[in-house]
Amino acid sequence: MSMKTISLRAGLVLGLGMTLLPAAGVAPFVPVAHAQSAPATAESAPVQALYAALDKAQHMHSSFAERSQVVGAGVDQAFDLDAVLHASIGVRYQALAPADKTKLLAAFRDFTIARYVSSFKPGTDARFTMKPGLENSPVGGNKIVNTYIGADDSMPGTPLSYIMHSTPSGWKIVDVLLGDSRISQAAAQRSDFSSTLTSGGVAGLINVLERKVKTFSND
Repeated sequence: MSMKTISLRAGLVLGLGMTLLPAAGVAPFVPVAHAQSAPATAESAPVQALYAALDKAQHMHSSFAERSQVVGAGVDQAFDLDAVLHASIGVRYQALAPADKTKLLAAFRDFTIARYVSSFKPGTDARFTMKPGLENSPVGGNKIVNTYIGADDSMPGTPLSYIMHSTPSGWKIVDVLLGDSRISQAAAQRSDFSSTLTSGGVAGLINVLERKVKTFSND
């Protein structure tokens, strides 16, 4: 395994806030760069937009702020961040004051963008691939888009699945599942977010997220 592959896997751990699991055997996949040969569905298009933004950012030799603008556009197009934050906090999220939700959501957006920018920095050379077809989610009418992220010497890479739900503005990501065991990103960070909210309130959680953004921007 090359140092680039090790670095990429470490980036996935950082970027997704989960324990990285070993990838399974090779399965059919479609390179994002060749998406024209496999047109995106309404459900998978947001994931392809996110991957396109990450791929662009990792080839930009520019400032963290400039790369954040590119990744931010992809995050906004791909994610229902309010739903992700709700799942990451739990039922207490519903009881927060509207003003607190707005401030917390803004901090969570900055945190999400910075985490991706730090993980897919120039020179990472990650390869993003889309597995053909969609999978039905056990939850309501949600769908699952299956992908891989890997390096040239470790294709197809680490399995990443995205739970998509339909919103008035189209299909959006509401959770990311890592590995064949499909560990939920929202569930993985729920303990930290909830405990911080309990001990420090909304201001405390915002402060933690802002500190993490500064850490990511200094990587």
